[in-house]
Amino acid sequence: MTKSGRTFFLRPQDMIGIAILAILLIVVLPLTLDNFRLQFIGKYLTYAFVALGLVLCWGYAGILSLGQGVFFGLGGYCMAMFLKLEASSVENTKIQTTPGIPDFMDWNQITSLPWFWEPFRHLSFTMLAVILVPAIFAFVVGFAMFKRRVGGVYFAIITQALAAILTILIVGQQGYTGGINGITDLRTLNGWDIRTDSAKTILYFICVGLLLACILLAYFVKSSKLGRILVAMRDKEDRVRFSGYDVANFKVFVFCLAASLSAIGGAMFTLQVGFMSPSFVGIVPSIEMVIYTAVGGRLSILGAIYGTLLVNWAKTSFSETFPELWLFGLGGLFIAVVLAFPNGIAGLYQTYVAPRLGPLFGGATKRRDATPPAPSSSAPAAAE
Repeated sequence: MTKSGRTFFLRPQDMIGIAILAILLIVVLPLTLDNFRLQFIGKYLTYAFVALGLVLCWGYAGILSLGQGVFFGLGGYCMAMFLKLEASSVENTKIQTTPGIPDFMDWNQITSLPWFWEPFRHLSFTMLAVILVPAIFAFVVGFAMFKRRVGGVYFAIITQALAAILTILIVGQQGYTGGINGITDLRTLNGWDIRTDSAKTILYFICVGLLLACILLAYFVKSSKLGRILVAMRDKEDRVRFSGYDVANFKVFVFCLAASLSAIGGAMFTLQVGFMSPSFVGIVPSIEMVIYTAVGGRLSILGAIYGTLLVNWAKTSFSETFPELWLFGLGGLFIAVVLAFPNGIAGLYQTYVAPRLGPLFGGATKRRDATPPAPSSSAPAAAE
């Protein structure tokens, strides 16, 4: 037991919140939804990995990235390359001019597999690449920017530009990436057919398990000395720098961590949906991912998960009924977050629900070491 009364790195209300989320995802939703709707929830949960990374990067460190779709896409493309190579065996592609390579390469008169595709024949390499490729890319970008003290709106614009550049690059290199259509017709994972309903249900539970593990990782970071430095860095960066800490290194680390979390979501998206395309990499999906986090509360780990589920459920429901009005609804939702409940769903919980539940935790909701609110001049925030 620590001085603040916590067991391990979780508060009592944190453990209860995680347990409620786990019961909802593992028991309630699978029992109440059919396979079709449950697959939608699985797809939504892949975006929750991005929101989780944004809580750490944007909420706690104050680094707003408008290009998280880049890392989501990199993770998704790494997994798609492995699955596509498995689906492109000589037997499956014998009608092509060049059997044994992906169909879109054959259509573009490419006669041999490019060298950078070769390692993706191995699942072990692919799993490492899903984590390391986005992290390395984030390290290069972060090191170049943060060492030069580029931050705030300038960093946000740069990440947005990166999302646009990568989208253009993927579309332009059609022979190597599948172009605008992306990498499609993904069938098996090491011989296991991922297109069946039973496989998609299993992948849903795998996604839930990975998400819960990442949530615990996020709570560990939040409660550690690193988490306290991130909050201090967000609020008084110069003071942290004058205390002897290299602020740039902390920013690079949390940016790489957020990138890796996003990439895990991208890989699970590819497995569950069965394709990956540049439409999930660009500016629009990246901004949508920020909205998920803002609606849930950018300082709330669990709030970001619920925000992702809520916004995507609303997107599916409204786009089915009023497809032409959804984008207006999304914009209106973000405006409502800024004006009506700037702390997101988590802020509403803290204001109206937590005070009534406080006695259950012996007043734990007003802990001395609670994360201080973000400055009101920044984007919407929510206290955990």
